[in-house]
Amino acid sequence: MLVVIDMQAKLMPHIDNGAAVLRRCLALVKAADMLDIPVLVTEQNSRGLGASVDGLIGERHCVIEKETFDATLCPDFVAALPSKETALFVAGCEAHVCVLLTVTGLLKLGYTVELIADAVGSRMPENKAIALARAQREGAFPTTAETAIFGWLGSCRHPRFRDALTLIK
Repeated sequence: MLVVIDMQAKLMPHIDNGAAVLRRCLALVKAADMLDIPVLVTEQNSRGLGASVDGLIGERHCVIEKETFDATLCPDFVAALPSKETALFVAGCEAHVCVLLTVTGLLKLGYTVELIADAVGSRMPENKAIALARAQREGAFPTTAETAIFGWLGSCRHPRFRDALTLIK
């Protein structure tokens, strides 16, 4: 499952290298859709931060509105999670608040978490760096958007390989 945390319109202009983070999140969501991987999206205080960035979510995605920084403290989020045998790939903003706290919450619940380092962002780069280091110490596996997508494909023989490749380039 792909978990996309708080990629909201009013937040993204303030994220360091936000355009690149958004591009990678969009590629991940499109690849997940193409490969029938479920997508779970959170929106933090949507009245204040607005909805998710245009084009990010679709009808088949599960969107959870939350007010807690750690999404695992939101019963609707926990109810939407798959079995613990399913690896969770996490992307979104902000790396040092909602992403980190949700990742640590997911780890405490017993999930395997792959944190997509190039698809998370914070307003300040040092906050992102600290969050990535802490998440790894807590047990999350760092990865990249490209690695996640190729891992989902499994092989260049996958029937959707060429389609997925266009998302990466």
